[in-house]
Amino acid sequence: MISHHIPELSIASAQRTVLTEQGGMAALADALSNGLAEPFAAAIGAVSGIKGRVIVTGVGKSGHIAAKIAATLASTGTPAFFVHPVEAVHGDLGMIARDDAIIAISWSGESAELKGIVAYSRRFSIPLIAITAGADSALARAADIALLLPRAAEACPHGLAPTTSTLMQLVLGDCIAIALLEVRGFTADHFRTFHPGGQLGANLTLARDIMHGGEALPLVASGTSMREAILEVSAKGFGCVAIADENGKLAGIITDGDLRRHIDSDLLSLRVDDVMTPNPKTIAPDTLAATALQMLNAAAITTLMVVDRERPVGIVHLHDLLRIGAA
Repeated sequence: MISHHIPELSIASAQRTVLTEQGGMAALADALSNGLAEPFAAAIGAVSGIKGRVIVTGVGKSGHIAAKIAATLASTGTPAFFVHPVEAVHGDLGMIARDDAIIAISWSGESAELKGIVAYSRRFSIPLIAITAGADSALARAADIALLLPRAAEACPHGLAPTTSTLMQLVLGDCIAIALLEVRGFTADHFRTFHPGGQLGANLTLARDIMHGGEALPLVASGTSMREAILEVSAKGFGCVAIADENGKLAGIITDGDLRRHIDSDLLSLRVDDVMTPNPKTIAPDTLAATALQMLNAAAITTLMVVDRERPVGIVHLHDLLRIGAA
């Protein structure tokens, strides 16, 4: 029989885990403000200066973390891949070139499986960066740059299962990836190149790629009669029409809501200037789909005019964002 106290105990356990791992994060942040700062900056300088790729390696739980760090580096503009240290000494050392750099991860710094890849890096003068908590370990002594993690309690009550330690490894890897992203000037457009699929790819789509322009754009000139404007709204099917002034710049917009507000007036006798809402919300052609969606949600509207140098060039509807999977 399962004790009715289990839910309470499990919640308490989860809270202790979070607080323990928070302690590790605080210790890592403190280290980055002190002794870890100089070697971290040196590591970023070393990696940003190579012509090849970053090889990330580790064994056990550190190996899993290494694989994730390699994937994060690769997706943020730093060519990288994971090499298993055991497979390395059985032929995969040939994957590592002299223009590469190696990041080796081991909490103790004494993982025997790393000896082959470490020796290879020394033989061919391949930059070696260690991520370890073992300041006097074999890995730290062999490395060109040692990123020393602070000692912190594991969340495991026995102090055995890697939890806080692997979290710190992972976060330090993220720190390296993001610092390199910023050093390289990696933009959202670059990010889109590496992430074309899924919702992330959709959110990185630009307004110019999904907007309706040209003949599809609902647009009339200032001074147009409301009769003509309503025909334009009906013909284009977006539930609105943009108004351009005598210079071709966006002057306002008429939506279904504007029509309802003037329903009691002699609507067809009016001009668009009498009904339009001036200064409508707009976006530029290079606005990300994610930003457009945020603006639509915040304003509780369904369309945004796309303007280039104040001139209307397109329209983006909420349905366009739904169609590409951004919403």
